[in-house]
Amino acid sequence: MSATIAELMARLVRDVPDFPEPGVMFKDITPLLADTDALRVVVEALAAAGRGADGAPVVDKVAGLEARGFILAAPVAMALGVGFVPVRKPGKLPGETHAIAYALEYGEATLEVHADAFAPGERVLVVDDVLATGGTAAAAAELVRRCGAEPAALAVLMELGFLDGRAALGGLPVAALHAV
Repeated sequence: MSATIAELMARLVRDVPDFPEPGVMFKDITPLLADTDALRVVVEALAAAGRGADGAPVVDKVAGLEARGFILAAPVAMALGVGFVPVRKPGKLPGETHAIAYALEYGEATLEVHADAFAPGERVLVVDDVLATGGTAAAAAELVRRCGAEPAALAVLMELGFLDGRAALGGLPVAALHAV
């Protein structure tokens, strides 16, 4: 984690207590997103998880998780020169989908992806804003697999380490720009 990322996170991510439910500390990234320079630094840092040692992309697609993962994943895909695939809440995609239900730290949810979103054998960088319990990221990785592709890594803006989300990911490499 670079000092630049740590400084940006400290300055531009705010805690919102009891959102969306009592007892949850929400990490509001909207001030970071509104800062052009900060967003550029974050996108490049997240894109590094999809590059090899020589700087060339080692993934074929970037999957962004609804909703804040979309905001980060689309420019990451552009930085890598690969396609972007949205992983959405139920009923938001018009074509045939794969769906998976999973547990959140404060409830349950379902994600969907178009059944033809990935070609068999493609390597996919999964991008989200926060790794908490790992349920959302694990569900997204499973959706990638159901399409015949391979989740290559998970890249997140921040990791809530005290929730041990990595344990739910079955060894999927994780690139977290900031740990809390």
